[in-house]
Amino acid sequence: MIILTGGAGMIGSMIAWHLNTILNEDQFVIVDEIHGKEQEKNISKRKFIDYIEKKDFDKFLKSANKVTAVIHMGAISATTETNFNNLLNYNIRFSQMLWQFCADKKVPFIYASSAATYGDGESGYTDNESALSQLSPLNPYGYSKHFFDRWIQNEIKTKKLIPPQWCGLKFFNVYGPNEYHKNRMASVVLHAFEQFKQAGQIKLFKSHRPDYNDGMQLRDFIYVKDAVKFVIFFLKNNNISGLYNVGTGNAGSFKELAESVIYNVKGNNSDIKYIDMPNDLRNKYQYYTQANLDKIKLLDFDLKLNNLKEGVADYVQNYLIQKDRYA
Repeated sequence: MIILTGGAGMIGSMIAWHLNTILNEDQFVIVDEIHGKEQEKNISKRKFIDYIEKKDFDKFLKSANKVTAVIHMGAISATTETNFNNLLNYNIRFSQMLWQFCADKKVPFIYASSAATYGDGESGYTDNESALSQLSPLNPYGYSKHFFDRWIQNEIKTKKLIPPQWCGLKFFNVYGPNEYHKNRMASVVLHAFEQFKQAGQIKLFKSHRPDYNDGMQLRDFIYVKDAVKFVIFFLKNNNISGLYNVGTGNAGSFKELAESVIYNVKGNNSDIKYIDMPNDLRNKYQYYTQANLDKIKLLDFDLKLNNLKEGVADYVQNYLIQKDRYA
């Protein structure tokens, strides 16, 4: 039995989708806090053993038997969260509890870290454990993920009891189906699609740096179906541990993203307007992210991933413009 925390979120529910539809696997439980019908629909098509509310999870764990893996995607993922007590409880203490459970029960542990741990990217985007001390996240969310990554390294360094496998996955900019409940924290792809549908135009932030033209800010956008492939790879290869980037290894521009959305809805790509970036984002905005995949290239991992145009096309055509948008 697999325990999947955050299983009603975007990445978590798509892991459940992959388990069901690709692997024909339904022996897992979902742990989450569902807020609203849109999030509930993320798992309405899935087959699984049970749904456990987060408040009941401690009780469930005490009697949980034959757990084969813990996939921990549950966390506060809002980069705008400023209450560090909330981040401490959800992103650090809850993760530490699961780590200890997996260590005690000798269960593989796969968890969501984040590319937000890299901060402005000045120290690069290399997923090497030895480089952790050089990173400086730009927001409390990124720091909470960075703190847990470093805490694990200390657990290993002090030779404490650890899970037989541990994998921290540094997700870059994930987009795709089942993100509709995320509101402001939804991907730029979804926001662009909604803007174009409502106003016939997509708004992008102007550049406030002279070395980047408007719309040419670069991010490593990864389609959620590809992001899930990383999770499944480590689930199947429980002899591999470490921190690993989850991205395409190729940075794409916001302009290319917007043009791809418009093309898949309308067939042309001319309706883009550039607006000023909010002041509260300017000092915390990443102008360039690109996952370094050198580490995972050393493994037997299939790096045939969707590029930005391919991922956007699948998302728009097979989900966003359909009556049923859910995977």
